[in-house]
Amino acid sequence: MKNTKGYPSRQEAEAILQWAGDLNPGKWISHSRVAARAAETIASAARFDLDKAYVLGLLHDIGRFEGVRGLHHVIAGYELMKSKGNTDSARICLTHSFPVQHFFAYSGKNLDCTEQEIQQIKNFLEHTTYDEYDRLIQLCDALSLPEGITILDSRLIDVALRHGFNDYTIQKWESIFQLKSYFDGLSQTNLYTLFREEIQKSIFGE
Repeated sequence: MKNTKGYPSRQEAEAILQWAGDLNPGKWISHSRVAARAAETIASAARFDLDKAYVLGLLHDIGRFEGVRGLHHVIAGYELMKSKGNTDSARICLTHSFPVQHFFAYSGKNLDCTEQEIQQIKNFLEHTTYDEYDRLIQLCDALSLPEGITILDSRLIDVALRHGFNDYTIQKWESIFQLKSYFDGLSQTNLYTLFREEIQKSIFGE
């Protein structure tokens, strides 16, 4: 039966993540689970679809099933989800890495894609209009460490320490903070208050 929703059920998504984790264990699995939980919580406050938010968060990094890779994980995830008829999950695999909608805004030095794949990503970014779920998962990706939800500053610095800076880093940071302000408005609260105890623990160890 054709998937008309564009994303798998929670049960199916959990099975896919389990399969991927068996192939390539690592902190990315716990990061994905934290992002899914963050997406569901914010979706509840913003009155989005909870199942969709959770599943898209859970599978945003699913392309890492193929091993330790750089940019290629976005293509691998896109093709995997597309092959299963999960078009919304497929697009999230690409959009989550580009809050600034430009190819060279990618945070990472390992552009391990073929020229054809690079052109595919560029074309996608040029012709895709982001929706609120793209933006939600971009935000939740930036809130989620493997150990739990944290403030954006901690996560963005963590990424910069591991991957370095590029010409788009500051613009990307500004975009992510704007996303938080946008979802603060939709949720009518400072999103950090939704995760107060967890953030306190991540910052102060208490």
